[in-house]
Amino acid sequence: MALAADEPFQRLKRAVIVRTGHHYYADKDDVLWDRVQRRLLATRDRDVSAYLKRLASADDGEAEWAALETEITIGETFFFRYAEQFTALRETILPDIIERKAQDKRIRIWSAGCATGAEPYSIAILLSQMLGEALADWRISILGGDINAAFLETARKGQFGRWALRAVSDADRAQWFTETARNTWTLKPAYRGLVRFERQNLLDLLGPAPPLELTEFDLILCRNVLIYFHHEVVEQLVGALGSRLAADGWLLLGHAEPNPAFGKILDVAQLPGTVAYRPPNPERPAPPGPSFEAFAAPEPEPAQHLHLAETPSPQWRPAPIPTPVPTPAPPAADLVETVRRLADAGDYAAAEAACRAALAVAPEDPALHLHDGLVLRALGRPGPAEAAFKRALYLDRGFVMAHYHLGLLLLDQGRVRAAARSLKTAAQIAGTVAPGARLAHGAGLDADQLRKSVRLLLQSLVGV
Repeated sequence: MALAADEPFQRLKRAVIVRTGHHYYADKDDVLWDRVQRRLLATRDRDVSAYLKRLASADDGEAEWAALETEITIGETFFFRYAEQFTALRETILPDIIERKAQDKRIRIWSAGCATGAEPYSIAILLSQMLGEALADWRISILGGDINAAFLETARKGQFGRWALRAVSDADRAQWFTETARNTWTLKPAYRGLVRFERQNLLDLLGPAPPLELTEFDLILCRNVLIYFHHEVVEQLVGALGSRLAADGWLLLGHAEPNPAFGKILDVAQLPGTVAYRPPNPERPAPPGPSFEAFAAPEPEPAQHLHLAETPSPQWRPAPIPTPVPTPAPPAADLVETVRRLADAGDYAAAEAACRAALAVAPEDPALHLHDGLVLRALGRPGPAEAAFKRALYLDRGFVMAHYHLGLLLLDQGRVRAAARSLKTAAQIAGTVAPGARLAHGAGLDADQLRKSVRLLLQSLVGV
């Protein structure tokens, strides 16, 4: 199927972007088509034209849109993602909120684009730790919102696999979760009870009747969500999110999402390792602003009109879709981040494709081979995953996380002695760095945590 020349598919793509704002698909016809095909099979529509009519139907159009949105949205993440931001939450942001709210003892937090719930649940755990026994005296409201109804159903169950818990130590996992099946852990009710979930579309914030209940939040997290929107829509969304904060509230975005335009509508708070935003307040001491040159938004490109015949015309439309412009190959670190972002979102097929393309550009980057192994392992392909980890080690014999993940993979396969050798090597190398030093590509894991994890794993093995 020649997707670029297929007019019904292009109309569907434009409709998807208008409804969800996911400009991510503007130049990813093959990825979108893979997801659309699943719905064509499910609905038994003969082609995209028939499917467009279904989406426009007054009877089942909305239900089918919800099903399609479930297919096209990327969501699965992991607990305590981005250690720098959780350090800022623990040491600066949440202490500030707790101090300011000490009188009414009420905290409102919104995780926008929460996917399967790891982010709001991480906040629930962190707040529980910080407040301790005093938690019972506080009214804590943590809202998780996402456009994907299937993700929200998963989030409400509070069940997670090893991949989602890879930044959680064994001791913390035992404290916060109950193992309910092999490689499946359920978050304990004390933490789940602090979070509620509801279906949301962030574009509703920009519509003629934005949700009235989404207001006066002490903290909003919208991390790794805005990267899917066109940059003009992103600026509008950040402004809308800022308007939903309490007077001294905090907004956290993803690491790759800062933009110099945000500083024109919100105060910028430079924290160690990250950036936060707050509603404008001329009396608040202004911290030194970060350097945003690397994140400068591109100049707007010539507008294209969005004509969506056979689909309902919405009252509000995002910025026009510019024609994709070829860009030079990014550096290896950016390639790794792209693969990691897709894998963190649970889109392993796209992550594998991105890894193949990245390795063609940077075949000697050990971090890419590590992530290749992680993705292949998640896809249930242990043989190729083992080969990928070994390629990473061939390129860098001192790569702690490659030794560690190779050991975990071998352990899953019952190859106990080989697993123990890899795990011991990882622990020995980690022992040569400062205990609190975070390990490269360790998802926030530090050297001491890895050594403790290895020690517990080795203690559970007999005869090694």
